[in-house]
Amino acid sequence: MFISLPSFLASIEAGDPPPLSAPLRALWLDARGDWDGAHKCVDAREDKQSCWAHAYLHRKEGDLWNARYWYARAGRPPCEGPLEEEWREIAAALLAAEA
Repeated sequence: MFISLPSFLASIEAGDPPPLSAPLRALWLDARGDWDGAHKCVDAREDKQSCWAHAYLHRKEGDLWNARYWYARAGRPPCEGPLEEEWREIAAALLAAEA
């Protein structure tokens, strides 16, 4: 099921999640203020997309050592830009991968 970024963002505002992969659900929950729920979505997963979302969550939490570990597992360099930009980059990339 293809979901555009605008539709994904609108679902966050509406509070009704569409069917989502674990890393997208993590981003959705994070955007709704549920960091713990978001972390549970990706904590036990080892695919690169989940590792990327996991890295973002630990960076947001301020646990930079742990974030660097998950960026490495995702095959990505650590992000140093604004968190909001990284969130949108991850969401756009994951949505495109599922298209």
